[in-house]
Amino acid sequence: MGDVAGRPLALVCSAKACRAPATRALLWNNPTLHTPERRKVWLACDTHTATLGDFLRLRSFLVDTIPVEDLDDTHG
Repeated sequence: MGDVAGRPLALVCSAKACRAPATRALLWNNPTLHTPERRKVWLACDTHTATLGDFLRLRSFLVDTIPVEDLDDTHG
């Protein structure tokens, strides 16, 4: 992941009003908007992984959930 002034970027949960450190990355794709290989990323803390995943799964957007440590420049 990138950095600002030599410091790693903080990875925080994507849930509304949550500022907790992210532990999981939810990889998703909206097939009506994105090419099949495109992956968008939502970050989630331990508390919000299930609820964010359920939101994406309900819409058939969720592709995969991985640890944030496994994110690289091919995601997002």
